[in-house]
Amino acid sequence: MEWDWNFVWEIMPTLIEGLKITLLATVFGAALAAVIGLAFAILRMTAPRPIAKTTSFVVEFIRGTPLLVQLYFIFYVLPDIGIRLPALLAGVIGLGLHYGTYAAEVYRAGIENVPRGQWEAAKATNLTARQTWIHVVLPQAIPPMIPALANYLIAMFKETPLLSAITVLELMNQAKSVANSSYRYIEPMTLVGVFFLIMSLISVVFLRFLEDRFSPLEQR
Repeated sequence: MEWDWNFVWEIMPTLIEGLKITLLATVFGAALAAVIGLAFAILRMTAPRPIAKTTSFVVEFIRGTPLLVQLYFIFYVLPDIGIRLPALLAGVIGLGLHYGTYAAEVYRAGIENVPRGQWEAAKATNLTARQTWIHVVLPQAIPPMIPALANYLIAMFKETPLLSAITVLELMNQAKSVANSSYRYIEPMTLVGVFFLIMSLISVVFLRFLEDRFSPLEQR
């Protein structure tokens, strides 16, 4: 089967729509993962022992099961107990929960790297726990974490084709639909690879910028 440029231009709008959904799922999934990861990290480090242990179990359970299984559970199993979610929302929640558990470890490492003297200084100045976290700890802990969190963002982007399993019309699902209806696979599947390669290269450049911008001074 020969490459057909006319067919490429014909299917390009459909694939671009799929790319938009892919990027949307990645952005919202990353935002959710950042929030969930921070919550998991704080609970594991500061909550009473029973809550911290329960949080640790939840984190390890989510990390220990495949993302695809989690997506199936959210989209196909939860409706059996009355929780029905749109496909894209289910995909965003699945991505956010899964990668939030990895982000939690990044947050924990960053928080533990804040010098103990900073905590003691905040206590000596009568700052509340909330003020200490918001104004002292997190502003110092988060910037060095950003490159590592960006790595997970790239990994999440590459795993968005799994959302096709729960009927999200992202890039891969759109390409499969085009291929199945036209019986031409070379153009749509090749274009999917090209799109992912281009976005991954852009992400790598962005990641290098973040590493240079937020790396400790002694490593520059």
